[in-house]
Parts: sequence; C-alpha cells; structure tokens
Amino acid sequence: MNLKILLPTEVLLETEVQQIVAEAENGCFAMLPHHIDFVTALVPGVLSFKSAQGEEIFLAVDAGILVKCGAEVLVSTRNAVQGADLETLHQTVEAQFKNLDEREKQARAATAKLEAGFIRGFVEMGGSSRETLR
Repeated sequence: MNLKILLPTEVLLETEVQQIVAEAENGCFAMLPHHIDFVTALVPGVLSFKSAQGEEIFLAVDAGILVKCGAEVLVSTRNAVQGADLETLHQTVEAQFKNLDEREKQARAATAKLEAGFIRGFVEMGGSSRETLR
C-alpha cells in the first residue's frame, strides 16, 4: 500500500507500507494491502505502520480523515508528528503542545487588548455623540 500523510501546507510523508494501524471514532483498526476500500474519521491519537522493510513507525495525528482506495491510503489531518518510538513521540508531542499553549496565551492576550480598545472606542464615541445631541 502507498501511505500518504497530508497536512494543510505540505505532504508530511509518502511511503510504501505493509500494514497500518489507526484509531477511528468507533475504535482501533488495522489495514493490510487487500483491505476493502473505505473512508473513516480519525480521532487524535497514534497511527502506526510497518514500512516495506518491516520497521514499525509511529505518528501522532490530530483528528482527520483516512481514505483507502485500491493500493492508495490518504490521511488528511491538521497536524502530525513522526517519532522513532513511542517515548520519543510522547516527548515531541508534549513539547509541541507546550509551545502551542504559549502561543494561544499570547494570542488570547492580544485579542483581549484589541477587544478592550474596541470597546473603549465605542464608549468614547457614544459619549461624544450624546453631547452633540444635547
């Protein structure tokens, strides 16, 4: 099977695989080359596959869609990270979440400042228009 991992801005991975194990909303499943064609929604978790050489490789994936059509398996997700083993993958994902958390805090602070400025502008504008009406 040819596995292709698609992110919004790039193709993260394209490789020949012997087996794929992933998690859908109704539980984990495994696919071999002659598996029937189907489409499923993936939940955030670990997707693993065996390379053509038999090496097991792990990916942490965000929610997404998996489409199997013939020998082609496409996974479209917002974010995915590859790791050599589960421990390394766990550390990588944890570091990325901490980075995302910090960026979210900064974005929330910037949004709060914009909202406060917007409201202050309305209040000031409302006060001057009341004086004009008198």
